[in-house]
Amino acid sequence: MITKLEDILSTNARGMKKSVIRELLKLTAKPEIISFAGGLPSPKSFPVEDLKEIIYEVMENEPKIALQYSATEGDQILKKELVKHSIKEGMQVNEDNILITTASQQGLDLVAKIFIDRGDKVIVELPSYVGGLGAFNAYGADMIGVPQDEEGMSATVLRQKLLELKSRGEKPKFIYIVPDFQNPAGMTMSLKRRKEIIEISHEFNVLILEDSPYRELRFEGKPVPSIYSLDDQNQIILLGTFSKILAPGFRIGWVLAHPDIINKLVVAKQSTDLCSPAFSQRILGRFLEKGYLEKNIEKIKKMYHKKRDLMVESFEKYMPKGVRWTTPEGGLFLLVTVPDYIDTDKLFERALKYNVAFVIGSAFYCDNSGHNTMRINFSYPSEEQIKIGVPHLAKAIKEYPKKK
Repeated sequence: MITKLEDILSTNARGMKKSVIRELLKLTAKPEIISFAGGLPSPKSFPVEDLKEIIYEVMENEPKIALQYSATEGDQILKKELVKHSIKEGMQVNEDNILITTASQQGLDLVAKIFIDRGDKVIVELPSYVGGLGAFNAYGADMIGVPQDEEGMSATVLRQKLLELKSRGEKPKFIYIVPDFQNPAGMTMSLKRRKEIIEISHEFNVLILEDSPYRELRFEGKPVPSIYSLDDQNQIILLGTFSKILAPGFRIGWVLAHPDIINKLVVAKQSTDLCSPAFSQRILGRFLEKGYLEKNIEKIKKMYHKKRDLMVESFEKYMPKGVRWTTPEGGLFLLVTVPDYIDTDKLFERALKYNVAFVIGSAFYCDNSGHNTMRINFSYPSEEQIKIGVPHLAKAIKEYPKKK
């Protein structure tokens, strides 16, 4: 083995960091641990019988397509169905606007790959999805955090940051936003704020990267149009995925963007994996054709609504004074904020002793803040685990030593 591997690694490789969430999940793998940590959908949400039917039909009728390479751009049946899905969401798209990816994480990587050079500025939310932060960091991005208020990313602070950059002759490559049931905060950006952010992006001629993995999972409140559907100047790149609305095992997502951007992403993808799995794509295309996705989404929404209510009710019953949390209208997560004297990095170790786990909040902050926050997932644990786990977590918080 080479004695000093570090000496021959690329600059990008030396800057890469392991996913905090993936590393934490290794610690929570013990069967006795109640995990509120991972962003896993409930196994009960998987439409097993419907998928058995589709898989059998695909292997019976289309094995030569399903088991072969596909075009880099994606399976035509799936793209056709995604066009229909997007038009229902109010988007003006056709198949030239779509690239099928190996889940949305590949979309994040490909966008970073074609836009970011080391030292380039990228605007992100405070807090922001750790997978996005990891992808941008891998290509050497200098991330600038913009805090959120009750309506989402602050438009006032965003404009201020962009003006500061402009005064130095700099401009960010894009603004990264998770507007629906944001990961990790669980909040949804208001319609007013979406329009403000779009207006600012036009004013400063900056792309917006809209990450939308679970906007379909709204179980309360009124839907808000996607940023992509509100824009009229082709400045939005939207990422979608089947991981949360169907099953992560398929590893299939998609990108919506102007054809010029899609073409660049296609070239980048060809040097990465040539194409996403044809088998998964054809199954999903036929699944959507039969209308099974909508049926499954309705099932998931009812399930997660009940779990969210139980989680919030348990917090209200057991959490000590000074602990606050968000109440999302959909999705899989909520953010908990504890008193300032508590460091959730250290609280995590204490919580493990009570056989309960969460994700430390600092992992979601590009500026290394958020040490008094934690992300809680309510989709994966069972109702019984929620009832047991929340009191255990509350006990760990109550017993955390106060500074003298």
